[in-house]
Amino acid sequence: MKLIVVDVGNTSTAVGLWRNGRVTHVAHADGRQAAARTQAFAAAQTLAQETGCAAVAYLSVVPKADATWRRFAKQELRLPFVPITHRLFQGAGTLRLDYPHPETIGADRLADAAAAVDRYGAPVVVCDFGTAFTAAAVTADCVWRGGVIAPGFPLMRDYLYERTAKLPRLELGGRVPKIGRSTEEAMRFGALVGYRGMVREIVSTLAANFKVDFRLVATGGFAKWVLKDAGLPFVVDSTLTLHGAGLLAARQI
Repeated sequence: MKLIVVDVGNTSTAVGLWRNGRVTHVAHADGRQAAARTQAFAAAQTLAQETGCAAVAYLSVVPKADATWRRFAKQELRLPFVPITHRLFQGAGTLRLDYPHPETIGADRLADAAAAVDRYGAPVVVCDFGTAFTAAAVTADCVWRGGVIAPGFPLMRDYLYERTAKLPRLELGGRVPKIGRSTEEAMRFGALVGYRGMVREIVSTLAANFKVDFRLVATGGFAKWVLKDAGLPFVVDSTLTLHGAGLLAARQI
């Protein structure tokens, strides 16, 4: 089975081809650019024309984008539109939800967890390093127990710039110094080392709370940069969310 998989985030949209568990032909559109939606639509159109896909598997954390994508899938691509929601966990599948109000769980978090269990097994903690930082814990019985939501690196970076008079906007990348010897170096050290400390404390506390040695899986645009040389035993999987979208949608078709 072939599906177009779409992940609409707060700062970017990813479009790819899911085929029997593999994700390829991934294109990213920067949500901060006016042409982002046009770029994402073009990527989806190309996949629909060249691959003969069965449907569009769609997940989003931007509700105002949903109606436009639904209309595009049905009218322009002429494909069924399968949104990722908690309802896809009812019935077949290995991952179950143990959560008071599963309808409030973000579609990206659901997809991440389903994909992490499929690719790496359980118990697992899956972390998404996006605009927000999220973590979800799945125990050995393949039950989604809950999660964590914290500010993502962009929010930490932009808050200092927006709320102070003299601090600059920090760009990603670059070497982290032993100590800050300029304003930018001091911010870079505080942001990256402090962020790693937050991640380390979250995953260690989850392990202690559940008394489980969780596998650690990471995805999201900032995962590689944050975790590089951090000494944390994460597997970084850049296509995890798109794989989860395809995996869940395929069960409904």
